[in-house]
Amino acid sequence: MTGAAGRDRMERWRDRYGPWTLVTGASEGIGRAIAVELARRGLNLVLVARRRPLLEELGRTLEEKHGVETRILALDLRPGDSIDALAEATVGLDLGLAVASAGFGSSGPFLDTALERELAMVDVNCRALTALCHHVAPRLARRGSGGLILMSSLVAFQGVPRSAVYAATKAYVQSLAEALRVELRPSGVDVLASAPGPVHSGFAERADMRMSKALGADVVAEATLSALGRRTTVRPGWLSKVLGHSLAMLPRWGRVHMMKQVMAGMTHHQDERAKSETRGLA
Repeated sequence: MTGAAGRDRMERWRDRYGPWTLVTGASEGIGRAIAVELARRGLNLVLVARRRPLLEELGRTLEEKHGVETRILALDLRPGDSIDALAEATVGLDLGLAVASAGFGSSGPFLDTALERELAMVDVNCRALTALCHHVAPRLARRGSGGLILMSSLVAFQGVPRSAVYAATKAYVQSLAEALRVELRPSGVDVLASAPGPVHSGFAERADMRMSKALGADVVAEATLSALGRRTTVRPGWLSKVLGHSLAMLPRWGRVHMMKQVMAGMTHHQDERAKSETRGLA
């Protein structure tokens, strides 16, 4: 849609979800791409992540290019005082949208995982997300409009061997989004679960995975924001749709075994590395 009709539609979108947006995990990957797209749409931004220099650089770029305002909040979202700090940083702002993009993953056999890392992932992906929603949702409900975007995943719809805990955290996110959409809709608040497949971002490196095919984070950002208010779950990009529909045709046990094969390919280098290290010790 272009011309006057397109401008009117975008203005209504900004009125519903602006003037301020909170984006967690904004320093890289999908969170950063969503922040860029929101600025392009004319919304002001509270940018949240752990690395202040990256946030400050992004904030300056968005202000100069799109004429929006930004606020920086360098924060580790693991349980503690993070929600209090976030609340303090957004006092007085008319917050119309929150995008919960902070999170990380892991891969490899469950028996080989470090418990501390797995529990930290549960803290960020589930506990911190719940605290964020519990703070933001009442604000949106009181204003009578707004939106909440939670980052689900292709792996949220079945167990995933060699990524067992990460997939379980995303199943939690997906279920939470589905429930909150029904609960908050009478208050005028839209809730969306975005469930992409593999994405080119910092995620794969941190999770020690190798992806032969992946979406661009900008594709995920545009598709996610365009789906807000229109559906419960969006699968951004052709790759997510193809993979999602292919898996949906299988019974749940079949999806688990299919994901086992997918993850085996994406983590094969881990097995080769372990073999090399074993030979080196021999």
